Amino acid sequence: MTAVSHPVTLFTGQWADLPLEEVAALAAGWGYDGLEIAASGDHLDLKRADEDDAYLRSRRELLDRHGLQVFAISNHLAGQAVCDAPIDFRHQAIVRDYIWGDGEAEGVRQRAAEDMKRAARVARKLDVDTVVGFTGSSIWPYMAMFPPVPGDAIDAGYEDFAARWNPILDVFDGEGVRFAHEVHPGEIAYDYWTSVRALEAIGHRDAFGFNWDPSHMMWQNIDPVGFIWDFKDRIYHVDCKDTRLRPHNGRAGVVGSHLPWGDPRRGWDFVSTGHGDVPWEDSFRALESIGYRGPISIEWEDAGMDRIHGAAEAVNYVRSLLWPAPTASFDAAFSNQ
Repeated sequence: MTAVSHPVTLFTGQWADLPLEEVAALAAGWGYDGLEIAASGDHLDLKRADEDDAYLRSRRELLDRHGLQVFAISNHLAGQAVCDAPIDFRHQAIVRDYIWGDGEAEGVRQRAAEDMKRAARVARKLDVDTVVGFTGSSIWPYMAMFPPVPGDAIDAGYEDFAARWNPILDVFDGEGVRFAHEVHPGEIAYDYWTSVRALEAIGHRDAFGFNWDPSHMMWQNIDPVGFIWDFKDRIYHVDCKDTRLRPHNGRAGVVGSHLPWGDPRRGWDFVSTGHGDVPWEDSFRALESIGYRGPISIEWEDAGMDRIHGAAEAVNYVRSLLWPAPTASFDAAFSNQ
């Protein structure tokens, strides 16, 4: 596999109930090259990492013991609180206590923004150039557009996003780190056109790009390969999570009806990588064609399969698609016939 340019990593967000030491041991045993470390559980406390060099060294030493590298860090959960309205019990359940504080909404947003800046500083200390995460959105509650939503309310949402994220991105620029926003329902950019609009709102600044995760694109009927081509200069990170679209039966819709993951009445579900409907081979060929050389990070999320079995299966599947590029061009080969 030495000819392949992409390290295969495990995103630790779905493993935050386990100590990082245990997750690292599992990932190393399965053959992962490294981790996309989530700022969750005991995996990475950004406040400690920003203030305590000894703590940061302990994280490095832990990875070294298992022969793993860190290729990206994730701060999805704090990022969600930067722009969200309302801020409520859902956010209290996912952000750290130092972000939640007294729970006053604007204070939570401001402290979440500071944590995103902190993520850029910690990434640089770890010699990592990408932070993956969410942005939140003050206008996501208007997604159904009823009761009718005037255009200026949507405009204000993008202006709010720009006002809150530009100071964060200034810190990213100062640290030489990029933010890879995961295009996802609930965010300021959740599909193709909202991704265009988000880039416009911040003046297409280089610090802001995308984490390509095709799973949510599939059930929204967005072509994940086309997204790679259209945003080829903005694909800063790749997460692999698969989606299975269930056969249409006249009952199951794409928005899920508030049913839990894995419920067969849903119109779609997350499944293990390689068992769903994402066109993985075409996607990896497109990533190669645009010159993406970063990690391929496996985000494990399958309500119907044990994760210990599935994460091991997934790394082998992804590696099977990361074949070496040809050593000679077709033009050169055919010219010798």
